[in-house]
Amino acid sequence: MNQRLNLHQKGQNALKTLFATGSYLKKTSLELSLRELVDFRVSQINGCAYCLDMHSKDARAHGETEQRLYGLSAWRETPYYTDRERAALAWAEAVTACHVPDEVYNDAIQQFSEEELIDLTLAVSNINTWNRFNLAFPTTPGGYRVGQFG
Repeated sequence: MNQRLNLHQKGQNALKTLFATGSYLKKTSLELSLRELVDFRVSQINGCAYCLDMHSKDARAHGETEQRLYGLSAWRETPYYTDRERAALAWAEAVTACHVPDEVYNDAIQQFSEEELIDLTLAVSNINTWNRFNLAFPTTPGGYRVGQFG
């Protein structure tokens, strides 16, 4: 059996760009709780266990509830999320699927400024890229510690 390379040990030069994007996103007006929900939902869609482990721990550490995390895959059917969160989740799902219907855009632009929507799109793109790296070069879930990567 082939052993795949360890992404976090061997890919540091390539990953600097993703870490820099994450640093930029921390400085935007997008709420940390919103970014964590988006990261978690996109990671669910992409089936990235490492990112699900990471973002569930980070979200909980920042006050997210178990109920909202458990209900995230069915967010449309639950009362736990704000209109802004719902617009962000719909946007994240659409961008991840590479098809943004007018209705999703119209809902998003009602909740986010143009700059915020651009930043949200960057956040969705960033977690999609992380998911793809972690799926291509599997990283064992379970060992992440809150704040481990800054």
